[in-house]
Amino acid sequence: MKIERVDDKTVKCFLSNEELEEYNIDYKDFIARTERAREVMQQIIETASEEVGYKPPKFAFDLQIMMMPEQGMVLTLSEKDPIDLNDKEQVISYLKGLKDLFQMAKERFEAAGSAWKEAEVPPEKNSEPPKASGQEIKHPDFAIFRFGDMRSVLAYASVMPSNLRMKSALYVMDGAYYLYLHRGGASYERYSRACVQAMEFGSIYAAEEGRLVHLQEHGECLIEEGALKKLRF
Repeated sequence: MKIERVDDKTVKCFLSNEELEEYNIDYKDFIARTERAREVMQQIIETASEEVGYKPPKFAFDLQIMMMPEQGMVLTLSEKDPIDLNDKEQVISYLKGLKDLFQMAKERFEAAGSAWKEAEVPPEKNSEPPKASGQEIKHPDFAIFRFGDMRSVLAYASVMPSNLRMKSALYVMDGAYYLYLHRGGASYERYSRACVQAMEFGSIYAAEEGRLVHLQEHGECLIEEGALKKLRF
């Protein structure tokens, strides 16, 4: 285990392939936040504290994972700066940023409605006709979002409420990450809000069974249940 101090709030840890084999751990454990990963992270923090004087973060930290197939794995720990609630300008700026973010995401979410429609499987000839105007339209209960890298997935998970009663699973396919979100016991309003936020970090992939089956058959499931919860340290 090799520790490198980047700055006051950031350290890098290099784990060789031999060490990963000795710990019996790989990147999936860190992504899924397994107990084994927590133990290794604790050891890394203790070693960093002893060797380079690293102080564990008082708040949450970002974890970046970079695989080096021929050598091993590099883990980068960066402390997150909390918002100073006594600093009115900082709070106002933060809230304004959130407002702009949600407005932008809302527009993207509405625009994605057509993409959802295109993703649906065309009805069979003998299927039931669409409901007449004025009747209740059934909203989709799940959606799949595509993220270009794990950092984007972790960033999204970090802003999600811990008490959100949605079902979630994480897949990887063709180098991208796919987050399956099912409304579960959450209200449709909270579920929609979660989908809106997801599109700030990734893009919508599908909202119909056929694409989900394709993902399950051709992708690799990293976290089968409770992905959002497990993706937060």
